[in-house]
Amino acid sequence: MFGPGVVVLPNIGSRGLSGARNTGVAAATGDVVAFLDDDAAAEPDWLERLTEHYADPSVVGVGGLVEPRWTTGPPRWFPAEFGWVVGCSYTGLPLVTATVRNPIGANMSFRRDQLLAVGGFATSVGRVGTDALGCEETELSIRLASRFPSTRILHEPSAVVHHCVSVERERWTYFRRRCWAEGLSKAEVSRLSDPRRALASERGYAFRTVPAGAARDVAAAVRERDPSRLARAAVGVTGLAVTAAGYFSGRVRSRHTSYGTTGRS
Repeated sequence: MFGPGVVVLPNIGSRGLSGARNTGVAAATGDVVAFLDDDAAAEPDWLERLTEHYADPSVVGVGGLVEPRWTTGPPRWFPAEFGWVVGCSYTGLPLVTATVRNPIGANMSFRRDQLLAVGGFATSVGRVGTDALGCEETELSIRLASRFPSTRILHEPSAVVHHCVSVERERWTYFRRRCWAEGLSKAEVSRLSDPRRALASERGYAFRTVPAGAARDVAAAVRERDPSRLARAAVGVTGLAVTAAGYFSGRVRSRHTSYGTTGRS
């Protein structure tokens, strides 16, 4: 059951999340297009908080806070720095309004004209079916920054949505699969864009955010005699390693594909 004014459209683009989003962008008529996942619920003032920043002509995109709505509760071993694994905000994001490279896909908005000018979401990036790939918003944001260098994208934490986390996504097997897929996705983004921009945020995350989180968990494990905090630290380090392995695997695959294409031409 849908409320008044809601229009449901068949995907006329490539199969997958990027194609579906491009379908919505093409059908929209407003100056700003906002995106919300089908398993997310927005706070009543969500759109107001996102769109108030577009009074500034330099703002090309605005994203907000994505809070997890766990089915059975967050696993005790789950590191807060890895909220992105379940499509949510994570420790390391700005706590106040700030410029960021890209928003989170479950809570984002862009100026429609600029979005169309760069060709929309790249269909070689993003989730298709039940795979765990992503980063289509990252690749798009990098293209926007390259095409419109005087613009910026903001993170507005007061624009809040609540994202459902299914039981499947609360499991270690999904955590590991999602980390590997994130690495593969970042490799594809690096192939499509400037690798320095593709990994600009990830460097600080890998060398500061995750190690700091692991150190806090180890200290808490000793201080509180809580073995789950030690497990959380281990999972954080492992998640980073799996993501890095996925990235390097993706880069190797990309080089082999490029070499094979060149050799046949």
